[in-house]
Amino acid sequence: MTTWLLPLPLILPFATAVLAFLFRRNREGRWISVFGSGATLIAGLILFREVWMNGPIAAQMGEWPAPFGITLVADTLSAVMVVITGITGLAVSIYAVTDVTDEMEELGYHAIFQVLIAGVTGAFLTGDLFNLYVWFEVMLISSFGMLILGGKRVQLDAGIKYVTLNLISTILFLSGIGLLYGTTGTLNLADLSRVVPTVDDGLITIIAMMFMVGFGVKAAVFPLFFWLPASYHTPSFAVSAVFAGLLTKVGVYAMVRMFTLVFTQDVAFTHTILLWVACATMVTGVLGAAAQTDFRRILSFHIVSQIGYMILGLALMTPLAIVGAVFYLVHHIIVKANLFLVAGVANRIAGGTELGRIGSLYKGAPLLAFLFLVPAFSLAGFPPLSGFWAKYVLVKASMDIEMWLVAGIALAVGLMTIYSMTKIWGQAFWKPHPSGIVPKLTDMPSHERAPLMIPIIALAAMTVLIGLFPQPFVAIAERAAAELLDPTVYVTTVLGEIAEEAADQ
Repeated sequence: MTTWLLPLPLILPFATAVLAFLFRRNREGRWISVFGSGATLIAGLILFREVWMNGPIAAQMGEWPAPFGITLVADTLSAVMVVITGITGLAVSIYAVTDVTDEMEELGYHAIFQVLIAGVTGAFLTGDLFNLYVWFEVMLISSFGMLILGGKRVQLDAGIKYVTLNLISTILFLSGIGLLYGTTGTLNLADLSRVVPTVDDGLITIIAMMFMVGFGVKAAVFPLFFWLPASYHTPSFAVSAVFAGLLTKVGVYAMVRMFTLVFTQDVAFTHTILLWVACATMVTGVLGAAAQTDFRRILSFHIVSQIGYMILGLALMTPLAIVGAVFYLVHHIIVKANLFLVAGVANRIAGGTELGRIGSLYKGAPLLAFLFLVPAFSLAGFPPLSGFWAKYVLVKASMDIEMWLVAGIALAVGLMTIYSMTKIWGQAFWKPHPSGIVPKLTDMPSHERAPLMIPIIALAAMTVLIGLFPQPFVAIAERAAAELLDPTVYVTTVLGEIAEEAADQ
């Protein structure tokens, strides 16, 4: 059963991509994508249940034993990320039924989207560094295709910036992989956690810095984030939503995995750098958002800002801080994807996303206004929404180890986030529309309105649910944090007899 549970969330989106491409000129393609996304989510939930009940699981592809073969492995963090990827994929695929144009469908949007979901899922489940690189490339190629789909000048310009900086990241990542393999003789993550402590600390620290920069570009941390606000506002809103929800989180996940499982030899140095990178990322992101006047540009800079909170949890490297990082990771995917979906509906009924050119959304679309406030307040950390608990845990973790300045920065950035969200509210929802019109949801036909609103309502309900009943989600984050800080079970699950023999020695 385990042999099928791990590859199934990968097989399903690839199979869906093939079918969606074959039917791309018919309406069936979009519904194939929706049903395929639903099946992928179900597979992710089954995998999570197995991991929750029985602990981490691993499978060796082709029956080549670890650390020599291709390993798929799921612990609590991996399984949770697969589930959240499935939720986001399903929400965006439903939204795309209306948002994506016929021309984009004929160009293969739904197939590329499913390949992207497979790439993200593969990055979460892989057990070795080379295959992490492979999944990163799957993500890069498919995301570039989605970014330029439509061929507008602004999209092509954004696509060039996006792919150029990500290729630089890939070169650094591959260079780090080569050096690490030459030093240790293995790329299996579990095996690396066993072998790296036996290698010279100085050399490993240099390699760790290469990985930090490579993953930092993909996670959009300071000062490597400029590609993100230059590109995320250019494609369709469905594309922006899946990018905002998932892509940078894969970089964060990779950084969390490597700097808890492998690069733990010089924490005082590496994690101190991560700490100040996290603070700078929070501050520059929120200041960038405050300076913007476009709905999507504001949200794009806030992706950068919120990534800082996740890296902060990793940098502090205490059990509570790691709990906060995991909780924040899950919460932010839901909230940020939803805000971009809301922006898409606002654009459709109000005629744009530039705040000075739209307005009256509260008067004409009160439901949309409410559905904006839920993720917006959550992003800013208002109780009792999910963002409050995520920020609370991280601030408390900072104060517990007397990092008063860091806690102050985290709180100040939260206040600045409120400013940005209230600016969107005041300009887009509250003030009159410059043309005097009152945008209404009911102006759209119901068959177009339903696919747009159902995902927004569902994601907002999840945000409220996590906020009102945080304990089950905190329990999941606590277990994920415990496994990250003590990877013994992870290593034993992957390596089996090799790990046991090493422990006996």
